[in-house]
Amino acid sequence: MTRLNLLEKVGRTVSTQELLPLLATYQMMPQFLIQTILDRAIQSIACTSEETLQACQQLCQRWSLTTEAQQQDWRSHYGLSAAEFEQLATRSLRIEKFQQQTWAHQINSYFLQRKQDLDQVVYSLLRTSDEDMAQELYFRISEDEASFAELALQYSEGIERQTGGLLGPIELGALHQQLAQLLYTSPIGHVQTFRLGDWCMIVRLEKRVPAQLDESVRQRLLQEKFETWLQTQIQQLSDRDKVWLGVSQPIP
Repeated sequence: MTRLNLLEKVGRTVSTQELLPLLATYQMMPQFLIQTILDRAIQSIACTSEETLQACQQLCQRWSLTTEAQQQDWRSHYGLSAAEFEQLATRSLRIEKFQQQTWAHQINSYFLQRKQDLDQVVYSLLRTSDEDMAQELYFRISEDEASFAELALQYSEGIERQTGGLLGPIELGALHQQLAQLLYTSPIGHVQTFRLGDWCMIVRLEKRVPAQLDESVRQRLLQEKFETWLQTQIQQLSDRDKVWLGVSQPIP
């Protein structure tokens, strides 16, 4: 059974010339374009015979293809040759290898660039829309007349009220830029006030949790580099293709 004849099972025959229009109709063109970019990037990336065997075994386990006959029937059903089945099975690994070969040597320096955003903090927050109230509460906390948690539970108008004002640990990069900068430079235990939009904020840094370049962070930074590269590749596409991907608007 060929790839195209497979569609006869769902009551449809499709010619090669019809495939691209159908991808457009089914709104699958963006994914097709992205995968085409990836194909071009990994075309020279090879896997060892051991890696290929393991990847094929994993794919067979995923689809419960426990015998050679089942595997051959599966490939025939979807119109895949043995070589194409190996390409399918190793695709994720080849993308991973592409990431490693392209950016692994940059991760240490990139981590230092990103470290401020990756550092985590635990902090206490109380916000109110009443400026006079904020000043009064700030002085009560500063003079130890009442605990931060007690006043946050009673007066805070944000979701932090549910936790007595205590928030985190959370990455500085996930916070509003103004709040993140204040916490980055603040001494632990120091109470500060500032205004953010309609809110009068009282904040106190409780703890810093410096980011570490462990394996999970390394993989995350590799993925960031990869996604930045992918966006760059997308920007090099034609205007009509970028419209399909939603990165630009059609010209009226």
